[in-house]
Amino acid sequence: MRYLQLDERELERKGGLFTAIEIEGQPVLWQKIFELIRNRREDIGAFLNPLLNVPDLRIILAGAGSSAFIGEAAQGLVQESTGKLTHAIATTDLITHPKLHFRRGIPTLMISFSRSGNSPESLAAVEIADEYCDQIHHLIITCNKDSDLTHRKRPNAFYLVLPEQANDQSLAMTGSFTGMLLAVLLVVKLRSLDTLQDSLETLVDQTRYLLVELLPRIISLASQPYRRIIFLGSGPLLGIARECHLKVQELSDGQVICKHDSFLGFRHGPRAVVNRESLIVYLFSADPVVGLYERDLSLSIDQDGQRVPTATWNMPQVQKLDNSVLDITLSHYHDGPNELSFIGAAVVGQLIGFYQSLYLGLMPDNPSVSGAINRVVQGVTIYPEILQG
Repeated sequence: MRYLQLDERELERKGGLFTAIEIEGQPVLWQKIFELIRNRREDIGAFLNPLLNVPDLRIILAGAGSSAFIGEAAQGLVQESTGKLTHAIATTDLITHPKLHFRRGIPTLMISFSRSGNSPESLAAVEIADEYCDQIHHLIITCNKDSDLTHRKRPNAFYLVLPEQANDQSLAMTGSFTGMLLAVLLVVKLRSLDTLQDSLETLVDQTRYLLVELLPRIISLASQPYRRIIFLGSGPLLGIARECHLKVQELSDGQVICKHDSFLGFRHGPRAVVNRESLIVYLFSADPVVGLYERDLSLSIDQDGQRVPTATWNMPQVQKLDNSVLDITLSHYHDGPNELSFIGAAVVGQLIGFYQSLYLGLMPDNPSVSGAINRVVQGVTIYPEILQG
């Protein structure tokens, strides 16, 4: 692999070198994050374990944009691992409506995700949480060791700074998204961390296979005109589907309108968005029972007469879709533990977005022609009255 099988000089000329490096580098990054957390196990445990022993502890997963979607993907898994009531709430909601989300008398652990650590919402959300909660602790996961968030040391906070490689230089979050998602899943399973080594290797091997063996087919899929791309997922993959929809929409500078939903939720109205100029990407669950619901919806769409092209990630072996133009089936390649494998589905959205960006003549590292979106959100004013309660 050398930058998604593209020439480095050509990538520089087209403004996509950083994005290509960051997408391709994720398997190595994930291994570095695992080693980082294993090396800091005692420090993390000293902070986290006493909190997890608090009977009525509540956990909030907070971030903005892609960082909020990390919380959506991780919410159920964090709740299952810790046994604590867990909510994914975007910082953009926390700072405008703190009274609707914080409860003063309930002990709270807020896990914040921030690539840059400099966005106004990330900084304000931590301060607002301290104002609205009597018992509040922060686990701050960021990719920038020099950020405002990490420099504002708080006695009630633990700072987990990921390897520098996670600090994407391009506009769209890629390695930072999957890296912070992996980090929180490892942290909440700290006591059984070593048992996740094999699952991590499954994720790494499957993603490398995707980036090498299956890449030509993804390039062919993504180098075509679409007006709409819809990503569907269930459970943790719903959060991944939302991240994929944003990734393509960002990297196409809004020229491709994207949607996301759960398989069952898509039946209740959102299915109306599908037309012949659409692509549907199914992110199938590894859970066989969940897969039955997902199978029924995908077969229904396949047989509805519109003949909408579809792409599938880990399609169940028992199923065949006539209109599937790409089947990214990884389960037959690596039959190891797959607890973390769902993270790799995010790479599918990243690749589709990257090659759509090139196809449309945009610069993936900075695709916003108007400058409307930036690597770090600009122009957000935090109003003091919000902090006064």
